[in-house]
Amino acid sequence: MKARVESVSAAPSIVLVRPQLGENIGFAARAMANFGLADLRLVAPRDGWPSDKAEAAAAGASHVVDGARVYATVEEAIAKLNYVLATTARPRGMVKPVLSPERAALELRRRSLLGESTGVLFGPERSGLDNDTIALADAILTAPVNPDFASLSLPQAVLLVAYEWLKSEGATISLGRGTSFDRPAAEGIDHDGARPATREELFALFAHLEGELDRAGFLSPPEKRSSMVRNIRNMFHRMGATEQDVRTWRGIVAALSRVRRAKGDKVS
Repeated sequence: MKARVESVSAAPSIVLVRPQLGENIGFAARAMANFGLADLRLVAPRDGWPSDKAEAAAAGASHVVDGARVYATVEEAIAKLNYVLATTARPRGMVKPVLSPERAALELRRRSLLGESTGVLFGPERSGLDNDTIALADAILTAPVNPDFASLSLPQAVLLVAYEWLKSEGATISLGRGTSFDRPAAEGIDHDGARPATREELFALFAHLEGELDRAGFLSPPEKRSSMVRNIRNMFHRMGATEQDVRTWRGIVAALSRVRRAKGDKVS
C-alpha cells in the first residue's frame, strides 16, 4: 500500500539543480515520499534522465522518480512557482530573508494554504547552489549544523526539509505507521489500553509493600520511617502507574514475601 502523499498543488516542489549522481536523486526521491512530497524537478542532471541508478535507489518511491520532470534551466523549472527558497550553508552576502528549516516549512505551509505554488532549490553535490541561482529565490533556507562540518549530502538536505514540511502539518500527523499488528506510535508512554491506577489501588499497594518492608526490617530506624515511606510513594507517583503496574507490583511483593517466609524468617 502506498504512503499518503500530499497533493502536488499544495506541497512544495523539490528542485534539484544539476544533480550529479543518479543514486542521490533516488535517495532524495525516497526522502520525499517518506514525508509526503511528490513533485520532483530536475535541472540538467549530469548523467541524463531517466536513470536506472535513481530508480534502484528510490526503492518504493518509484512514483516520485517516474513523475520527475526535467528542465534545461532553473528559470524554466521555477517559472510557474509563486515562492521559492534556496538551500545553502551560508548567506553568500545576499540581502535576503534567512529561514531555518522549521520556519521555512511553516512559511511554505502558510503560502500553500493561500493557494500559492512553492518550491525549494537544492544545488549540486560538490558545490551547492551558485550565487546566480540563489538570486532567483525569495529567501534562503539554512539548517543549524555543526560549524566544523556544515556540509549536508543532497539526500540529507532534502530529507531535512521534507521532514519539517510534514511536521508543519501539526498535531494531525502520527509517528511511524500503523500495521496489521499495532497502531501508529504517539509521543509519550503507550500503556496499550491499560488505565491509570486509582488512588485506592495505589494506597492498597503502599499498605502491602510497606507492611512487608516493616516485617523485613527495611523501614528502620523508626525516626526515618516517615521520610523513607514518602520517598517510596513518590517513586510510584512519578512512574504514572497503571492498574496493571499495581497488580504486577503486588505480585512481586507477594512472591518475595513467600520466599522469605519459606526460609523460616521470623515474622512479627
